[in-house]
Amino acid sequence: MTRGRISLGDWGIAIGVAATLVLAGLSRQHPATALDPLGYALLAAGGLALAARRWAPVTVLAVTGLCALGYQAIGFDVPVVAYLFAVYAAVRAGHRIVTVVGSVVMLAALPLAILAAPHGWQLGEAFTQSRNVLEIAWLIAAGAAGEALRQAERRADEAERTREETARRRADEERLHIARELHDSLTHQISVIKVQAEVAVHLARKRGEEVPDSLLAIRDAGREAARELRATLEALRDDDKHPPHGLADVPDLVQRARTTGLDAKLTIEGHRSDVPAAVERTAYRIVQESLTNTVRHAAAATASVRIDYRPDALVIQVDDDGKATSDAAPEPGVGLLGMRERVTALGGQLRAAPRGEGGFTVQAELPVDRT
Repeated sequence: MTRGRISLGDWGIAIGVAATLVLAGLSRQHPATALDPLGYALLAAGGLALAARRWAPVTVLAVTGLCALGYQAIGFDVPVVAYLFAVYAAVRAGHRIVTVVGSVVMLAALPLAILAAPHGWQLGEAFTQSRNVLEIAWLIAAGAAGEALRQAERRADEAERTREETARRRADEERLHIARELHDSLTHQISVIKVQAEVAVHLARKRGEEVPDSLLAIRDAGREAARELRATLEALRDDDKHPPHGLADVPDLVQRARTTGLDAKLTIEGHRSDVPAAVERTAYRIVQESLTNTVRHAAAATASVRIDYRPDALVIQVDDDGKATSDAAPEPGVGLLGMRERVTALGGQLRAAPRGEGGFTVQAELPVDRT
């Protein structure tokens, strides 16, 4: 449910409910007391409180419940319509436990409030009257409606995120595919041309011969082509440019995973030194994809992320205690394929498989060229 400023539509519903409650109070016969103005005020306040149901659903639930108990105690036997709206809003916002507890308290307190009314109800009559103003079926229906809409909104949001992630991953895979094709088909040839041209220039100068301009042009063009190819491959491998995420952002990923209820831990081993930007980005994406899969699909309670800085490689390992078992082969989803493409493009190795003790592990070894 979207929260924010109170809209005109929210005010319209609140005013409509408040007017309905006040009119219901005016139309029903009850013993006149000095507290009648307070009773009408509580009827109106309970309805008007609904204007803030998107912004503060739990507070509105409490306010409407207290107003309902108040006007029932004064003698206004008006159904607690505002409270039912508040139940719907609170459940839709995801506050199911609070709503259930509040409703149980409401069901217990309502007969007591009716007993305090000047009608002179007996205990049995008070319970009967409480069912008239708040049927359990109404409560269940209001809560069920809120939960149904919450689930529908959640599925719609999840579908939207999945579409965006799938499109982004496919674009990433295509970029990596192009980068690999360029690397395989052009890098070697350009390197051979550049080296042969440089050797020819060196030998010509060593013999004291004049180096042809065409040979110098070939050498310079080879150098420039190699630089441009490296820049192109770097750009194709980069899908987060403003700015790219790296190893410094991994703690934030782990912290965000904890907010979902996952007991995630981060361990860093070795001494951190300069790591190529492409390796940093790939390491970040591996941790991100692994934790995302753990949260969404693994039904895991704990996860561990280990980053090991070695002299010639960076090793990333993400383990969870989810439902994966060693006798079930993992399904090669888009996420795993994307990780494998990234690691392969950098000349590394990736292992993603169920663990013998249960759960799943993802381990990537990325070479680090420090020369």
